[in-house]
Amino acid sequence: MHPWKTHSRTVVLDSAPWLVIEKHVIELPNGKIIPDWTWVNTPDFINVVVEMADGSFQFFRQWKYGFDRISLAPIGGYIEPNEDPLTAAKRELMEEMGCEASEWVDLGCYRIDANRGAGMGSLFLARGARQVTAPSGGDLEEQTLIHLSRAEVLAALRSGEFRGIAWAANVALALLHSG
Repeated sequence: MHPWKTHSRTVVLDSAPWLVIEKHVIELPNGKIIPDWTWVNTPDFINVVVEMADGSFQFFRQWKYGFDRISLAPIGGYIEPNEDPLTAAKRELMEEMGCEASEWVDLGCYRIDANRGAGMGSLFLARGARQVTAPSGGDLEEQTLIHLSRAEVLAALRSGEFRGIAWAANVALALLHSG
């Protein structure tokens, strides 16, 4: 197998820092040129499944504009410039839930769309979490913090209550490493 070659990139929509759409001229390994390959740049992000010290899990029940309905969601946020993913995950855990965790499990880094971009997601499991302060929040979504048992998390995953693919993947990977 051989990599594709990028000959050029042209920005067609610039809504930085949240979205930049490019058209690439791509050469396939067989020499075929694709003159208008669309590439989507969005910020890299983290998602964190939080397992409390008592073994329960904390998630948000929140409204998301992209789903037009309520979803369960782990902690999430964008990685700041020059910030490593684990530092971003710890920052978001403190901001969104006011918690610290004694153990961090790196569940991997994944591209949202393998052929079109759309950012890289670094997924984590925070174990042994405990409340140390009030959340500082500031998110746009209306949300409620909920506590679930491992069995309830598994049932919610199976029934599709985690509507974002990165969220569902984060929860599934976390369940493989918990309990």
